[in-house]
Amino acid sequence: MTGRIGCQGCREGAELDFTFTMAFQPILDIETERVWGYEALVRGTGGESAGSILARVTPETVYRFDQAARVKAIELAGRLFPADDWTKLSINFMPNAVYEPAACIRSSLEAARRAGFAHDRIMFEFTENEKFRDTAHVTRIVAEYRKQGFLTALDDFGAGFAGLSLLANFQPDLIKIDMDLLRGIDTDHRRQIIVGGLIGIARGLGLAVIAEGIETEAEFATLRGLGATLFQGYHFARPHLEHLPAVAGFPTHVAFAQELAFAQDVAFARDMVA
Repeated sequence: MTGRIGCQGCREGAELDFTFTMAFQPILDIETERVWGYEALVRGTGGESAGSILARVTPETVYRFDQAARVKAIELAGRLFPADDWTKLSINFMPNAVYEPAACIRSSLEAARRAGFAHDRIMFEFTENEKFRDTAHVTRIVAEYRKQGFLTALDDFGAGFAGLSLLANFQPDLIKIDMDLLRGIDTDHRRQIIVGGLIGIARGLGLAVIAEGIETEAEFATLRGLGATLFQGYHFARPHLEHLPAVAGFPTHVAFAQELAFAQDVAFARDMVA
């Protein structure tokens, strides 16, 4: 994606000299046994890794890339997600690329309008691993996004030393626990205590929690036992390029609505015969 994206009050920077697209990975809700949402992950148009694309982003192009990535994710979701579905779209963004929150969100608002995508279906993730130049600025970003009806999430929670401070300052709607903290949790009592505590803190603050990077049934079972209800990882589905991967046993909300409508039609027919 290389189009020019304007933003009054923002530093647009240099044009991008590369193209990219998105892959989608499902986030599952085990309480409802439905697909809660999909995370949009940067990929090359030939399936190249996110790392190979991000390596081409420079300080001069970071703003334009951040804006283009948001628009690309929303445009694809508008095409792939059913219009009557409430499944969430999760987008990673770079707080340090946002200069004026109200102005720099305009391209996302316009993309959502064109795609007919409700704001409360879009979640913006920012990572604990990113070194924020100005925490007050990030707080303003989160406040502006919430004002516009978007959800916000703190990604890679537990990966750095500032996680609890960020949580207290920003109060996102959701946290995603860092996958390195979850790796091998089924056999590590210390990790179980730490993660159980994080889930308890989030619950006390009224925040949802996603356990990401789940690779084994044992990790999944352990985290279920600790109270996690939203999951993401290769154990369930790998990201699919410009496609929404299906997960056995986890229909989308639309599929569930179709199943429910069919069941209601069958029940009505039986009542007519009786």
